[in-house]
Amino acid sequence: MLQSMRKHAKYFYFLFFIIILSFIFWGVGVGTPTAVAVAEVGREKITVEEFWRAYENTRWAYREIYGEKFTPEMEKKLNLKEAVLNTLIYEEVLLTTARQLGITVTDKELQNAIMNDPRFMRDGVFRRDIYFRALNLSRLTPKMFEESLRRQFTLQKMSRLIGSVIDLTPFELKKISANEKKANEIASIALLNKIDAALISYARGMRQNIKVKVNMELIL
Repeated sequence: MLQSMRKHAKYFYFLFFIIILSFIFWGVGVGTPTAVAVAEVGREKITVEEFWRAYENTRWAYREIYGEKFTPEMEKKLNLKEAVLNTLIYEEVLLTTARQLGITVTDKELQNAIMNDPRFMRDGVFRRDIYFRALNLSRLTPKMFEESLRRQFTLQKMSRLIGSVIDLTPFELKKISANEKKANEIASIALLNKIDAALISYARGMRQNIKVKVNMELIL
């Protein structure tokens, strides 16, 4: 049971959030306004380039998780292209909703995150030269990187906001407590799944209030 729940959590939670977390060094969501869009969410565009970048990195992450079990048949069964595109759309819906709710990420929060990132440190101290060198190697400007961080933190805030009202029911806790050795781990996974389901349900609901245009022919 525990192994099954782990796999369940890896699939759903991973698919919804790993895109923005994994592509922080690739500028996802900061495409040029003139780029060809595979989808439009309100005034925001998801470009073809952004989609393929997210898709290829998602495939890589699945291979890391499932190894040789991640076959073309499994990818087809998961309908991965559509799943990745929907995830990107849900992210844009959540970001749009966050703006409407007044949820923001301050410059101070960005500064603290960057200066405390181990990737930009040497001997425990932030180094500007290492920071700019890392961005140059990734073909990113500071503005592009900071915008990606701002998106990531905004999504995290939305997740915490929705997750703050989610809890396991007494019935669910009773079922989990039957396995005393793994109760805490199972409870954590179960709660994670409930939060993830609530987040996706919320994004789907809010999508109905936002104009979304999709051109699947560009990625099929």
